[in-house]
Amino acid sequence: MKKQWLLVILAIAAIMAMLLLAGCAPGANPALNAVDAAGKTAGFWWGLWHGIISPVTFIISLFNKHVNIYDVYNNGNWYNFGFILGVLIIFGGGGQGAKRKTKKSCTNQKV
Repeated sequence: MKKQWLLVILAIAAIMAMLLLAGCAPGANPALNAVDAAGKTAGFWWGLWHGIISPVTFIISLFNKHVNIYDVYNNGNWYNFGFILGVLIIFGGGGQGAKRKTKKSCTNQKV
């Protein structure tokens, strides 16, 4: 009986957490496919570049209100994909987890 109540409470807590986190999701970009002052929208390659320079841009953006990490005037999914790929290139993307482990040889083994 206690186990069932624990599962019910856990399920309710999980649903409440999902609803709370869903409130943090960003809304639609009103500037999607809109052109900037130069008449251009950022695509995949600009997204990749912005992702690569994001650590430096973040630090600059803390002190300069005219610098943003993310270009609002973008073409949507391709810019987002490039941005995330650029961030993964810089921060490693978990490549250390895929590294092959080597076995240590032991000279004192009995045959």
